[in-house]
Amino acid sequence: QVQLVESGGGLVQLGGSLRLSCAASGSIARIDAMGWHRQAPGKQRELVATTTSGGYSNYADSVKGRFTISINNAKNTVYLQMNSLKPEDTAVYYCNADVTASSAGLYQRRDYWGQGTQVTVSS
Repeated sequence: QVQLVESGGGLVQLGGSLRLSCAASGSIARIDAMGWHRQAPGKQRELVATTTSGGYSNYADSVKGRFTISINNAKNTVYLQMNSLKPEDTAVYYCNADVTASSAGLYQRRDYWGQGTQVTVSS
C-alpha cells in the first residue's frame, strides 16, 4: 500500500511563511501528480495547488503569487511554500497523489490522501 505523510503545519502570524512537505512511501511504481487541498471549518475541501511529475503546476486564484508548489521525484515528495499568509488561509491542508502502485505483480492506479496538517494564521 501507499502512505502519504504531511509535515510543516503550525501557527503563524499574518504575513508569515510556512513550508509544507508530503512524502509518499510504499509500493510505488510511478507518481504522475501530487497536490495540496485545504478545508476550513464549515467549508468544502478546495484545491490549493497541483503539480505533475514533469513540473507542470496549477494554482487556485486565491494563492497565486503567494504559494509555490514543487516536487522532488527522487524522494516522492511534494512541497508547498506558503508566503504572505492571511487568516483566510487557515485550514487543514491535505496532500494527495496520483499513484500507480504495485502489488503481487499487479499494478493499480488511484488517488491517495494524507491525514492532513493544520495551518493557522493569526491576525
